[in-house]
Amino acid sequence: MKAKLYAADGNVKGSIDLPENIFGIEPNKALLHSVIVGYLANQRQGTAKTKTRSEVSGGGKKPWKQKGTGRARSGSNTSPVWARGGKAHGAQPRDYRQGITRKMRRKALVCAYSVRATEEKIGVITGLSIEQPKTKIISELLNKIGVFGDGKKYCGKTLFVVSGDDRNVYLSSRNIKDVDVKAVSDVNAYDVVRATNIIFADEALIGKIEETIAK
Repeated sequence: MKAKLYAADGNVKGSIDLPENIFGIEPNKALLHSVIVGYLANQRQGTAKTKTRSEVSGGGKKPWKQKGTGRARSGSNTSPVWARGGKAHGAQPRDYRQGITRKMRRKALVCAYSVRATEEKIGVITGLSIEQPKTKIISELLNKIGVFGDGKKYCGKTLFVVSGDDRNVYLSSRNIKDVDVKAVSDVNAYDVVRATNIIFADEALIGKIEETIAK
């Protein structure tokens, strides 16, 4: 499995071999789906809350007598059928968390990388160095590569994978629209699946993926 290798100016320099054990496996779609659903469920706060008829203000005296008025029977103005009454079967605080094992997360990440590699949606930059944070540098570089559609190969959301130690590259790319910047150790399966294309800011990051998965 190979990926295009780009110079720091955005020109294609050649190609780079991608590890088959990460970018060349047969993806387990059922596992990938399960892990992503679990990840999204774990992001939910579960704090939605509506008031039941016992919690809204009001109640007490019966609105009108039981018989003789010609109106429907009513015992309290806190009934769900009344305006400003309690909510029937409304949302209550709950825990949405799902258990995802470390082995499942690792396998799902590898599956996601393999899918994008098969689609030829992975690019690697070499020789990128930024002395001071400047968004224009990264924006022009990604535009030259074609992640914004100009190159007619890449378009959609981009996952820009950087080193956790290179703060200038991170600061220069975090404000670009449709670009999600993540340190290589923080990338998860959802990040990869959500992105249309993946650009690594340094070819050394490919080797660090194996270190991250091995942890």
